[in-house]
Amino acid sequence: MRTEDFFNFSRRLAELKDYMEDNIESVDAQYEGRSDYAKDLAKGSYRKSINAIEQTYHGDLEERSHGESLLTLFQARFVPGGLYLLDEPESALSPISQLALLSMVKEMVAKDCQFIIATHSPIIMAVPGASILSFDEIPLGKKNFDELYHVRLYRDFLRDPDQFLRYL
Repeated sequence: MRTEDFFNFSRRLAELKDYMEDNIESVDAQYEGRSDYAKDLAKGSYRKSINAIEQTYHGDLEERSHGESLLTLFQARFVPGGLYLLDEPESALSPISQLALLSMVKEMVAKDCQFIIATHSPIIMAVPGASILSFDEIPLGKKNFDELYHVRLYRDFLRDPDQFLRYL
């Protein structure tokens, strides 16, 4: 899910909630002269839908940072036995949030989920027990974590940032 796709999704959820809240408010006018019971029944499906969105996403996605909202989406959508294709999920995630995603992936793998993840993040690449295929070289093939270009690059940079920064 690209950033703009995610923002469109979260905006659409907010619009749906607003629409349902507007409908709840309009029920009183539409049901004028009817019993409170009839009005409550008419409002019930809207309230149930609003509650389902809030329970699923723990409130409004738009009230959080992009990374926090993305983690909430993952938590809401990962279900046992699922197959998930993630393309650079780290793009909106801080290092600590990448670790949280890593934890979710590990937990869901234990519940028979499968993940195919395209990433440049050494944190995400560190999924325990993962088969890592590197597309950095031809022919494509399995690599050990320590052999990966991005892992070596991050380690070298963190070991001696000045070695890299002096060329900027």
